[in-house]
Amino acid sequence: MAEREEFLRLTDVHAYYGESHILHGVNLHVNKGEVITLLGRNGAGRTTTLKSILGLVGRRTGSIVVKGQESVMLPPHKIAQMGLGYCPEERGIFASLSCEENLLLPPQVGPGGMSVEEIYSLFPNLKERKSSPGTRLSGGEQQMLAVARVLRTGANLLLLDEISEGLAPVIVQALGKAIRTLRERGYTTVMVEQNFRFAAPLADRFYVMEHGQIVEEFTAAELQAKMGMLKEYLGV
Repeated sequence: MAEREEFLRLTDVHAYYGESHILHGVNLHVNKGEVITLLGRNGAGRTTTLKSILGLVGRRTGSIVVKGQESVMLPPHKIAQMGLGYCPEERGIFASLSCEENLLLPPQVGPGGMSVEEIYSLFPNLKERKSSPGTRLSGGEQQMLAVARVLRTGANLLLLDEISEGLAPVIVQALGKAIRTLRERGYTTVMVEQNFRFAAPLADRFYVMEHGQIVEEFTAAELQAKMGMLKEYLGV
Protein backbone atom coordinates (compact mmCIF):
# COMPACT_ATOMS: atom_id res chain seq x y z
CA MET A 1 0.00 0.00 0.00
CA ALA A 2 1.32 3.46 -0.93
CA GLU A 3 2.41 5.76 1.86
CA ARG A 4 -0.19 8.41 2.56
CA GLU A 5 0.82 12.04 2.37
CA GLU A 6 1.37 13.59 5.79
CA PHE A 7 -0.76 16.64 6.58
CA LEU A 8 0.27 17.43 10.15
CA ARG A 9 3.05 16.43 12.54
CA LEU A 10 3.58 17.46 16.17
CA THR A 11 7.02 16.77 17.66
CA ASP A 12 7.79 17.32 21.35
CA VAL A 13 5.06 19.94 21.71
CA HIS A 14 4.78 21.67 25.09
CA ALA A 15 1.97 24.13 25.80
CA TYR A 16 1.45 26.61 28.60
CA TYR A 17 -1.34 28.83 29.88
CA GLY A 18 0.53 31.40 31.96
CA GLU A 19 2.57 29.40 34.46
CA SER A 20 0.52 26.22 33.91
CA HIS A 21 2.40 23.60 31.87
CA ILE A 22 -0.37 21.58 30.15
CA LEU A 23 1.25 19.58 27.32
CA HIS A 24 4.45 17.70 28.10
CA GLY A 25 6.03 16.69 24.80
CA VAL A 26 3.17 15.59 22.51
CA ASN A 27 4.15 13.59 19.42
CA LEU A 28 1.57 12.69 16.79
CA HIS A 29 1.02 12.77 13.05
CA VAL A 30 -2.04 12.92 10.81
CA ASN A 31 -2.07 11.72 7.21
CA LYS A 32 -4.12 13.41 4.50
CA GLY A 33 -7.66 12.01 4.40
CA GLU A 34 -7.51 10.33 7.81
CA VAL A 35 -9.91 10.62 10.73
CA ILE A 36 -7.92 10.68 13.98
CA THR A 37 -9.48 10.59 17.44
CA LEU A 38 -7.81 11.86 20.61
CA LEU A 39 -9.10 9.86 23.57
CA GLY A 40 -8.55 10.57 27.25
CA ARG A 41 -10.18 11.69 30.45
CA ASN A 42 -11.13 15.33 31.05
CA GLY A 43 -7.98 17.32 31.74
CA ALA A 44 -5.73 14.94 29.77
CA GLY A 45 -4.72 17.74 27.36
CA ARG A 46 -6.79 16.86 24.29
CA THR A 47 -8.46 20.26 23.76
CA THR A 48 -5.15 21.99 24.50
CA THR A 49 -3.59 19.86 21.75
CA LEU A 50 -6.15 21.20 19.23
CA LYS A 51 -5.62 24.76 20.44
CA SER A 52 -1.84 24.34 20.25
CA ILE A 53 -2.08 23.28 16.61
CA LEU A 54 -3.81 26.61 15.91
CA GLY A 55 -1.64 28.72 18.21
CA LEU A 56 -4.50 29.47 20.61
CA VAL A 57 -2.53 28.79 23.80
CA GLY A 58 -0.43 31.17 25.89
CA ARG A 59 2.85 29.67 24.70
CA ARG A 60 3.92 26.58 22.79
CA THR A 61 7.29 25.03 22.02
CA GLY A 62 8.42 22.14 19.88
CA SER A 63 7.54 21.60 16.23
CA ILE A 64 4.14 21.71 14.51
CA VAL A 65 4.52 21.06 10.77
CA VAL A 66 1.47 21.65 8.56
CA LYS A 67 1.76 20.44 4.95
CA GLY A 68 5.54 20.44 5.27
CA GLN A 69 5.76 23.96 6.74
CA GLU A 70 6.80 24.73 10.32
CA SER A 71 4.00 26.72 11.97
CA VAL A 72 4.96 26.95 15.63
CA MET A 73 6.01 30.61 15.36
CA LEU A 74 3.04 31.69 13.20
CA PRO A 75 0.00 33.61 14.50
CA PRO A 76 -3.40 31.84 14.45
CA HIS A 77 -4.76 33.61 11.36
CA LYS A 78 -1.72 32.50 9.32
CA ILE A 79 -2.17 28.91 10.53
CA ALA A 80 -5.86 28.98 9.55
CA GLN A 81 -4.80 30.09 6.06
CA MET A 82 -2.85 26.83 5.75
CA GLY A 83 -6.23 25.06 5.53
CA LEU A 84 -7.08 24.44 9.19
CA GLY A 85 -10.57 24.86 10.63
CA TYR A 86 -11.48 24.63 14.32
CA CYS A 87 -14.90 23.82 15.73
CA PRO A 88 -14.65 24.57 19.48
CA GLU A 89 -16.86 23.05 22.14
CA GLU A 90 -18.58 26.43 22.71
CA ARG A 91 -20.02 26.51 19.11
CA GLY A 92 -20.24 30.34 19.07
CA ILE A 93 -23.48 30.70 17.11
CA PHE A 94 -24.62 34.33 16.65
CA ALA A 95 -28.04 34.35 18.32
CA SER A 96 -29.36 37.44 16.53
CA LEU A 97 -28.58 36.09 13.04
CA SER A 98 -30.55 33.50 11.12
CA CYS A 99 -29.12 30.07 10.46
CA GLU A 100 -28.26 31.06 6.88
CA GLU A 101 -26.75 34.41 7.94
CA ASN A 102 -24.50 32.49 10.35
CA LEU A 103 -23.43 30.32 7.41
CA LEU A 104 -22.60 33.31 5.23
CA LEU A 105 -20.31 34.94 7.83
CA PRO A 106 -17.07 32.92 7.73
CA PRO A 107 -14.14 34.36 5.79
CA GLN A 108 -12.38 32.30 3.13
CA VAL A 109 -9.08 30.85 4.39
CA GLY A 110 -8.48 28.82 1.25
CA PRO A 111 -10.02 27.73 -2.04
CA GLY A 112 -12.74 25.10 -2.21
CA GLY A 113 -15.04 26.23 0.60
CA MET A 114 -18.42 24.50 0.43
CA SER A 115 -21.32 26.44 -1.05
CA VAL A 116 -24.46 26.96 1.04
CA GLU A 117 -26.25 24.44 -1.20
CA GLU A 118 -23.56 21.82 -0.59
CA ILE A 119 -23.90 22.46 3.15
CA TYR A 120 -27.66 21.94 2.92
CA SER A 121 -27.19 18.63 1.13
CA LEU A 122 -24.78 17.51 3.90
CA PHE A 123 -27.02 18.82 6.72
CA PRO A 124 -30.67 18.86 5.51
CA ASN A 125 -31.83 20.02 8.98
CA LEU A 126 -30.09 23.36 8.38
CA LYS A 127 -31.96 23.91 5.13
CA GLU A 128 -35.26 23.44 6.96
CA ARG A 129 -34.18 25.96 9.60
CA LYS A 130 -32.33 28.44 7.37
CA SER A 131 -34.53 31.41 8.37
CA SER A 132 -34.63 30.55 12.09
CA PRO A 133 -32.66 32.78 14.47
CA GLY A 134 -29.65 31.17 16.14
CA THR A 135 -31.46 31.15 19.49
CA ARG A 136 -34.27 29.03 18.06
CA LEU A 137 -32.01 26.22 16.85
CA SER A 138 -31.77 23.09 18.97
CA GLY A 139 -28.39 22.13 20.46
CA GLY A 140 -27.95 19.58 17.68
CA GLU A 141 -28.78 22.08 14.94
CA GLN A 142 -26.35 24.57 16.47
CA GLN A 143 -23.65 21.90 16.44
CA MET A 144 -24.33 21.10 12.76
CA LEU A 145 -24.16 24.85 12.02
CA ALA A 146 -20.84 25.18 13.88
CA VAL A 147 -19.32 22.36 11.79
CA ALA A 148 -20.89 23.74 8.60
CA ARG A 149 -19.34 27.19 9.11
CA VAL A 150 -15.86 25.64 9.20
CA LEU A 151 -16.59 23.87 5.89
CA ARG A 152 -17.55 27.20 4.30
CA THR A 153 -14.04 28.60 4.91
CA GLY A 154 -12.15 26.26 2.58
CA ALA A 155 -10.41 24.46 5.47
CA ASN A 156 -9.50 20.86 4.65
CA LEU A 157 -8.15 19.82 8.05
CA LEU A 158 -10.98 19.89 10.58
CA LEU A 159 -10.27 20.09 14.31
CA LEU A 160 -13.50 19.07 16.04
CA ASP A 161 -13.85 19.37 19.82
CA GLU A 162 -16.55 17.21 21.46
CA ILE A 163 -19.08 17.69 18.64
CA SER A 164 -21.35 14.89 19.90
CA GLU A 165 -21.54 16.05 23.52
CA GLY A 166 -25.04 16.21 25.00
CA LEU A 167 -26.81 15.62 21.68
CA ALA A 168 -29.74 13.34 20.84
CA PRO A 169 -28.74 10.00 19.24
CA VAL A 170 -30.39 10.92 15.92
CA ILE A 171 -28.22 14.07 15.67
CA VAL A 172 -25.08 12.17 16.68
CA GLN A 173 -25.85 9.70 13.89
CA ALA A 174 -26.24 12.55 11.35
CA LEU A 175 -22.90 14.05 12.42
CA GLY A 176 -21.22 10.64 12.05
CA LYS A 177 -22.64 10.29 8.56
CA ALA A 178 -21.36 13.80 7.68
CA ILE A 179 -17.83 12.94 8.87
CA ARG A 180 -17.83 9.78 6.71
CA THR A 181 -18.97 11.84 3.70
CA LEU A 182 -16.24 14.41 4.34
CA ARG A 183 -13.61 11.68 4.52
CA GLU A 184 -14.82 10.35 1.15
CA ARG A 185 -14.35 13.88 -0.22
CA GLY A 186 -10.74 13.97 0.98
CA TYR A 187 -11.08 16.00 4.17
CA THR A 188 -8.76 15.26 7.10
CA THR A 189 -10.24 15.26 10.61
CA VAL A 190 -8.86 15.32 14.15
CA MET A 191 -11.57 14.77 16.77
CA VAL A 192 -11.56 15.10 20.53
CA GLU A 193 -14.34 12.85 21.82
CA GLN A 194 -15.66 11.56 25.13
CA ASN A 195 -18.35 9.58 23.31
CA PHE A 196 -16.38 6.46 22.51
CA ARG A 197 -19.27 4.77 20.72
CA PHE A 198 -19.52 7.71 18.34
CA ALA A 199 -15.76 7.97 17.71
CA ALA A 200 -14.84 4.29 17.45
CA PRO A 201 -16.50 3.46 14.08
CA LEU A 202 -15.32 6.71 12.46
CA ALA A 203 -11.61 6.84 13.24
CA ASP A 204 -8.74 5.37 11.22
CA ARG A 205 -6.36 5.79 14.17
CA PHE A 206 -6.55 6.63 17.85
CA TYR A 207 -4.23 8.44 20.23
CA VAL A 208 -4.77 8.09 23.99
CA MET A 209 -3.68 11.04 26.13
CA GLU A 210 -2.95 11.23 29.84
CA HIS A 211 -1.28 14.05 31.83
CA GLY A 212 -0.52 16.07 28.68
CA GLN A 213 1.24 13.23 26.83
CA ILE A 214 0.38 10.57 24.25
CA VAL A 215 0.47 7.23 26.04
CA GLU A 216 -0.90 4.94 23.30
CA GLU A 217 -1.39 4.99 19.53
CA PHE A 218 -3.25 2.31 17.58
CA THR A 219 -5.25 1.74 14.40
CA ALA A 220 -8.93 0.92 13.95
CA ALA A 221 -7.91 -2.68 13.15
CA GLU A 222 -6.29 -2.96 16.60
CA LEU A 223 -9.26 -1.52 18.49
CA GLN A 224 -10.66 -4.81 19.83
CA ALA A 225 -7.26 -5.89 21.12
CA LYS A 226 -6.86 -2.55 22.92
CA MET A 227 -10.20 -2.55 24.76
CA GLY A 228 -8.64 -3.71 28.04
CA MET A 229 -6.14 -0.87 27.95
CA LEU A 230 -8.90 1.64 27.08
CA LYS A 231 -11.00 0.51 30.05
CA GLU A 232 -8.01 1.19 32.24
CA TYR A 233 -7.38 4.69 30.82
CA LEU A 234 -10.91 5.81 30.05
CA GLY A 235 -13.26 3.62 32.02
CA VAL A 236 -15.13 2.72 28.78
